[in-house]
Amino acid sequence: MSAVKGDAALLLLADSRLPAGGHAHSGGVEEAVRLGAVTGTDDLARFLRGRLATSGLVTAALAAAACELAVSEVALGSAAGRGGGADAGADAGADADAAGEQVTALWRRLDAEADARTASPAQREAVRTQGRLLLRTARRMWPSAASDALVRAVPEGPHHPVALGAVAAAAGCGPLQAALAAAYATVTGPATAAVRLLGLDPVAVHRLLADLAPALDETAHAACDSLADAVPLDDEPYGEPYEESGEEPDDRGTGRHAGWRAAWRALPGHGAPALDLLAEGHLTNPAKLFVS
Repeated sequence: MSAVKGDAALLLLADSRLPAGGHAHSGGVEEAVRLGAVTGTDDLARFLRGRLATSGLVTAALAAAACELAVSEVALGSAAGRGGGADAGADAGADADAAGEQVTALWRRLDAEADARTASPAQREAVRTQGRLLLRTARRMWPSAASDALVRAVPEGPHHPVALGAVAAAAGCGPLQAALAAAYATVTGPATAAVRLLGLDPVAVHRLLADLAPALDETAHAACDSLADAVPLDDEPYGEPYEESGEEPDDRGTGRHAGWRAAWRALPGHGAPALDLLAEGHLTNPAKLFVS
């Protein structure tokens, strides 16, 4: 298992050279270039700021939520694996199965939250492809029960920020670090693509990214704050989101996992219709360089 953890692992996750397919996606900037909406660094600066303020905040929050859930999944898995002697084997196995079902339901629920915040079918397909490739690579770098559980829960491929949060937890990162990595990726991918598409000065483009550094920090903190702002349904108390009551949910959604659902409903849902239209239009581009 990789010994690289925490801050150092965050650098690896954010590195565009990570063999997870991120370099093949332009984040909508290729279609914007084709339409003439982005023609130079000034246009690109506005594009990046708009992307960070909308989809960047949403993906950062989803990554933070997934990182938080991944840590709880490890705790639940460890608790389920701690049993008594041989006589307790059957009970321990049943407990482990029940815990596994709960974790699967939670991962699928979080992925559904990501789906609900991604209006464009083309974008959904692109981010699921990226999530699937990231998990395939990261599971070899940082094997973890959380990543394995996510693969089982969403075999079609989870949304990229959900996968990123799970991987960040496996790499020893916290929710804030996961959020920062997600926010960073939403602007560096399009920026790099613009250099290739328009032949822009790479130093000038990196100056744009340097100017965005304070906004990246603010976005990551706002993403994590959205989790802390959640209020459970019917004032149901919970100390940590993964402290389950064991109840079955009723028609109002209270009971088991209510704390998680309340936290995830509080996640940002900022829409970016222009980015949705760019993603759909990109599908008809007959000479595209990037997958999305």
